[in-house]
Amino acid sequence: MADDSSAGYPLVLHANADPSKLGGTAICGFSTVGSVGVIAATHLIKSLELSPMGTVMHPKFPAIALIHDSVPKHPVRVYQGDGIGVFTAEIQFPPENDAYFGETVLEWFTKGGFDRLIVVDGVVSNDLGIKEESDLWGVSSTSSGRDRLNDAGVQQIQHGIVSGISGYLIAEGERRGLDVTALLAECNPMYPDARAALMAIDGLSEILDMEIPVQELLEDARSIEERVREAFERAQSTALPAPGPDDEDDVPMIH
Repeated sequence: MADDSSAGYPLVLHANADPSKLGGTAICGFSTVGSVGVIAATHLIKSLELSPMGTVMHPKFPAIALIHDSVPKHPVRVYQGDGIGVFTAEIQFPPENDAYFGETVLEWFTKGGFDRLIVVDGVVSNDLGIKEESDLWGVSSTSSGRDRLNDAGVQQIQHGIVSGISGYLIAEGERRGLDVTALLAECNPMYPDARAALMAIDGLSEILDMEIPVQELLEDARSIEERVREAFERAQSTALPAPGPDDEDDVPMIH
């Protein structure tokens, strides 16, 4: 039988971290398509006032600090609150890191005594325009998780492929008998899709049966969409006109 020992990245606890507060529901979100996961995770950390618990470190990670409200932070971090923990990575890593991140999340999940893991991610929309309503999909490794998706009114994927960290986590959840659910919000991959993250937060709120403030996230979505519209309009106004039917005759030939 294969060994389930950790093959992930090391998690270093902060000096003032309180490991006794672990447990409850674990949520993770990464900088993948449309930045849906990391936007949702960042919103949860801020709106629920979660406390920093630790940092994921590795010598091959880029040596950078992200500055939030004048405070420097490593890009990969975990947070903890009352019955909820969040794992997030605020920069994008190459696909070959996905399995290692998946193992790191699973080790944090199992050693932290969490009951269930929910990974928030994006899925590319067939319609890449800005729209008010999109679809939210779900898939879970356990029958109880699938029941919760049904109760929350989340559409379940019947056939298909989930790739990346999310795919690894739900597949390993099924193999190891862990309660892992993926919430996949339809998004536009061309910009940070805060509205898709908002949809994922709404679904998460239904699954957890808890109120999660979303007004700030809604304002962010509107702000991003307005900037995208302005950029599109500027691009349209500066674009060269399409060639007319007679333009081809005016092109000089080189012999």
